[in-house]
Amino acid sequence: MLEKMRFVLALLLAASTAAAQAPSAEQLFREAVAAQQRGDETAAIAKYRELLKLRPDVLEVRANLGAALARAGRFDEAIEQYRAALAKDSSNTALRMNLALAYYKKGDFAEAAKELEPLRRAAPTDPRITTLLGDSYVHVDRNDQAIVVLTPAERAHPDDLGVAWTLGTAMIRAGQTRPGLDRVERVAKAGNSAEAWLLAGQTLLKLNEFERARDAADAALKLDPRLPGVQTLRGQVLPYLGDDQGAIDALEKALAADPKDFDAHLNLGAVLQTQRDLERARPHIERALALRPDSAMARYEMGRLERAEGKVEAAIRDFETVIRAEPNWAQPHLELSALYYRAGRQSDGDRERTAYERLNAPPAKR
Repeated sequence: MLEKMRFVLALLLAASTAAAQAPSAEQLFREAVAAQQRGDETAAIAKYRELLKLRPDVLEVRANLGAALARAGRFDEAIEQYRAALAKDSSNTALRMNLALAYYKKGDFAEAAKELEPLRRAAPTDPRITTLLGDSYVHVDRNDQAIVVLTPAERAHPDDLGVAWTLGTAMIRAGQTRPGLDRVERVAKAGNSAEAWLLAGQTLLKLNEFERARDAADAALKLDPRLPGVQTLRGQVLPYLGDDQGAIDALEKALAADPKDFDAHLNLGAVLQTQRDLERARPHIERALALRPDSAMARYEMGRLERAEGKVEAAIRDFETVIRAEPNWAQPHLELSALYYRAGRQSDGDRERTAYERLNAPPAKR
């Protein structure tokens, strides 16, 4: 850092057009760097901007200004400075990395990936570059590309938990569930990571491995009791293990932490229905539908609730909506067939019963 600072000071002194400006530029640069080093980004930004008026052609000044702006969370301004600096030196990999990081921290993962990709091509197994690029791809649902990027990096760095975590996440999202789960569980155990245990538990729930899912949720809860989603996961798992009251307690804690937790509302409504507490179930299912009006699962639970309340026509409409959205989901066809029979619609009931039997048949017979 000291040698670089001396170099920039020399540039400022040598490039000055008037003797009176040279000490002014030098002093501004020293003050800006000092402010940056003590964490006073506001002062550093002001000094660098003043310095740019004197020497707009010094690339390092723009680079430092971009870094100060990024640390202050002013990512759009930082990006502007990095791009201006890259216009003068397009081959500067450090600048391009900083630009990519600014996009990444801003949450613009598509642009971050565009800047990271040429860096990855130059260093295809660099764990930092590949992890950032892979995670950017995961955020924009390009999981197959994340796997392509991260697989050679994993071979080169088998013990890198960042690579393993990002690759495991991409694999799970891409449907490569078992190999992805293996990596995420390894990260959870090696890194004592609550987030990794949570993802492992959510994945195990989808695989119907309920005891392992509960154990993963408990491990995450022990490491971070306030982790968003961990009580929701416990509330989803425990009914499968016969603990409805434990599920209710967990889901109520989840909603106390986040009243807009869709999964917590949906599952609490479902468990309360199982307990035949329809009055308490209804507001949670209604809230789930308000949060996600297009959710077939929330509409399904509303259909179950209205059937239990004896509202046959309303329940029929709910299950018809579900089937239009998810025609290959077998259970709603069975529910709807029973409701059609109750409403005296024999042929409609027969049709839905046939659809259920076809969808529920073994693959060869189907």
